[in-house]
Amino acid sequence: MDQGTQIALDGSAMSFDDVRVEYAWPAAGAARSIGEGVASPLLFVGPPAALPDMASVAGVRLANILPPSRAAGYVRKTVTLDIIWIAAADTIEGELFADLCAAAGEQGCNLICETPLSALDHVAAAIPAALSAQLLVDADPVDRLVALAAARRARHAMVHDIARDDAMERIDRLQEEVARISRLLGDLAGQGGGLPGTPTGVSAWNDDSADYPPSQVRAPSRSYAVMPRSFVPEERTLDRQRAKMVRRMLRQRRMREQYFPADLFADPAWDMLLDLYAARLERQPVSVSSLCIAAAVPATTALRWIKTMTDAGLFLREADPHDGRRIFIALAEGAGDALARYFEALDE
Repeated sequence: MDQGTQIALDGSAMSFDDVRVEYAWPAAGAARSIGEGVASPLLFVGPPAALPDMASVAGVRLANILPPSRAAGYVRKTVTLDIIWIAAADTIEGELFADLCAAAGEQGCNLICETPLSALDHVAAAIPAALSAQLLVDADPVDRLVALAAARRARHAMVHDIARDDAMERIDRLQEEVARISRLLGDLAGQGGGLPGTPTGVSAWNDDSADYPPSQVRAPSRSYAVMPRSFVPEERTLDRQRAKMVRRMLRQRRMREQYFPADLFADPAWDMLLDLYAARLERQPVSVSSLCIAAAVPATTALRWIKTMTDAGLFLREADPHDGRRIFIALAEGAGDALARYFEALDE
């Protein structure tokens, strides 16, 4: 774009002489739909033509549009920045992308990255686990709106009921569903521990607990004897049989889509739990992109579920020991134990 080009956006002046964007503040007394304060400033990293439609996004204002080479320096100099949107994260050179992520972490910014599915694993591995980030793959306008609402909400907890829209409702439903799954897995796991949200100081009640007062915690008896070597092959055989059963269950779930609309039975959380459990039994790692495919929903929706399940303590991020540019997703110990008990109950 030629220097000096001016573009008007909703009454705002945009100058690309210095790739600078200036937005007017809301007029006094103007209605604000999210929170009491000013809108969250957003830095867009990428070409101006790739800027998503923000006209319907309440509580977010565009602060600047910059190329990747200048973004990290700008972030470090701008203390009021809230959100960083990276249009094509897969096209940014590794060290440059790492520096931008580091700058976002230093300033406490939320990150939104768009990437194709083919580059998802590398981009996900390059983002530090401590950084609040959302990944978008072939995102539609609703996905972008949800991502912005989530990023805005994470930084500003005060949300008025009048601001609630479809995006916010989807986020709440997602969180409620994950909380429900966590509670169910906690009940299946028994023994009062292993999953987030399980009350501390509480043990599973059984006949042996009758002589103990409610305030006293009794650890379940366990045998720590070393398993004879002759039993190890049998254990692996049982794991392989269980894994085949889980894979068969997943195939049966996919077969329904041949006869009914796919979204009628969409249950990505359960599909991902089953896939990770089968992989655990098979001693196989699961990449982020592979888990997205197993979820049988759009990749951006699957990524949102992965993030929420990870935050809930059901999934774990594990580095690939052979490729630092990739990470794996695995079941947390408590979730794995709960699924094992679930399938044992099915066998009875």
